[in-house]
Amino acid sequence: MSWTEMQPLLYDATLDTLFMVWWSTFYAVLFGIPVGVLLHLTDRGALLQNVVVSKVLGAIVNIGRSFPFLILIVVLLPFTRLVVGTSIGPTGAVVPLAIAAIPFFARLVEAALREVDHGLVEAAQAMGGGTWTIIFKVLLPQALPALVAAVTTTVITLIGYSAIAGAVGGGGLGSLAYNYGYLQYETRLMVITVIELIAIVTAIQLLGDLIVRRLAGRGTRASSPVRVGLRRARTEEPAAVTEAA
Repeated sequence: MSWTEMQPLLYDATLDTLFMVWWSTFYAVLFGIPVGVLLHLTDRGALLQNVVVSKVLGAIVNIGRSFPFLILIVVLLPFTRLVVGTSIGPTGAVVPLAIAAIPFFARLVEAALREVDHGLVEAAQAMGGGTWTIIFKVLLPQALPALVAAVTTTVITLIGYSAIAGAVGGGGLGSLAYNYGYLQYETRLMVITVIELIAIVTAIQLLGDLIVRRLAGRGTRASSPVRVGLRRARTEEPAAVTEAA
């Protein structure tokens, strides 16, 4: 196969891969953040401690993460047809990709929120902040660098999953490598596909690392008002006790 024949195939396959990864990442973030926040808030000693909810939700997430992706695609075939009307092509691959990514990303969100300084949560509570205020003003902003790193990891994982989906009718670079590179012995096309996947993953990782570094530098300055509030609350507390006495 000549380079002229390869170009349109590579172009279409690349667009299909980006389509699958973009939309599955979108749904993973859309549903994974609430699930991860709920996992964190219902854990022992957290704001909304609820052992039953935490255990049940944690079990569902663990079951979702334990499925090998190839098996998950097959299991979800009827559901995929019901949701998008087809189980093949890039559109059909988005459903299993998103469902595989949601529990994976939710656990990363939970881990990111666990790393937030508990003193900042105490400061928000001391200043009268409710649960929603703590989530949107403390937890998520403070965990933002880790959340961006989690998104980066999820995107890279989904690129690998999309290649698997492509081998079973999902389209994209995985389908191109399998149908032409493997079945038709077009070794050069397979090598080019692998190099392109490596380049995409590397670019995403570098971009993610750059954003994380910038957010981490800004996060320290952004958290200062909350820390000041915490120190002020702790300073005023003894004074209030003394006046009462």
